[in-house]
Amino acid sequence: MNKPQYQLVIVGGGPAGLTAGLYAARGRIKTLLIEKGATGGQVLVTDWVDNYPGFADGVSGFDLMDKMTAHVDRFGLEKRFAAITSLDLEDEVKRITLENGEVITTHSVILCTGARSKKLNVPGEHEFSGRGVSYCATCDGPFYRNQEVVVVGGGNTAIQEALHLTKFATKVTIVHRREELRATTILQEKAFCNRKIDFIWNTQVQAIRGGQAGVESVLLKNNAGEEHSLPATGIFIFIGIQPNNEILPLAGLKTDSAGFLITDEEMATSLAGVFAAGDIRSKQARQIINAAGEGAVAALSAERHLQQDIPLTSFSCHEED
Repeated sequence: MNKPQYQLVIVGGGPAGLTAGLYAARGRIKTLLIEKGATGGQVLVTDWVDNYPGFADGVSGFDLMDKMTAHVDRFGLEKRFAAITSLDLEDEVKRITLENGEVITTHSVILCTGARSKKLNVPGEHEFSGRGVSYCATCDGPFYRNQEVVVVGGGNTAIQEALHLTKFATKVTIVHRREELRATTILQEKAFCNRKIDFIWNTQVQAIRGGQAGVESVLLKNNAGEEHSLPATGIFIFIGIQPNNEILPLAGLKTDSAGFLITDEEMATSLAGVFAAGDIRSKQARQIINAAGEGAVAALSAERHLQQDIPLTSFSCHEED
């Protein structure tokens, strides 16, 4: 068997992948990070991050990822910008095939492919993303202090985030396409008892409208076909998330019912030598800070895995005369 080209390959260059790359590069592990787009992942389109430790005044998503990328570059992390067409992860030597047909071999892999929020796919959603359209109340809630906002969805996440938004907004209107919520009973009770929360039932968002400053209103249509405009400066969309698992060989990798990877506390998946970190994992909290922490744990776990079978570095010492 030919010697693998790398000791570790990291798939994905968001906060989890970059942090894993930083730890691996500092640990002198021969590592390659593969990212199909620009490093930074979906944080690049986050207008402002106000809850990442060390940035007391906040930081733009682009600047935060730019700093993380510069950090890994300082330690010489090798990066490739290419799409992956297939992954063969079951054998001791893992095979990663790129879109140009090139095959990369490695002893271990960290999967950091992330996840994405499900979209409404209505006019204005893309245009006002980061300027009134949000998919994370924990991230963006403080920007809507003393404002009126809309939450779309009726599951646990939508109701939890709506309750969180009441800490800042003067009014939170939950728009749900059905006539009852899907959230757990205790969450429903909390929402129904909160004076800041209103409900609009059997209704869907048709368009998001605004101007130069951002979102100004939401066009709604109920099941009877009646339309009306609801003033709001923010709309938070919680109709579900989906894993970026299209390239993952789900056979052999244990997942939850939604397709997110199940790992242990050391980020190990069900396949030996394969780890996962960030939003692709099955978990509750999906924040930049815990993605980065998981990336660090995954890199340390990969290092321990490699040390079981192969030396991480080979060097010789020469005594000077």
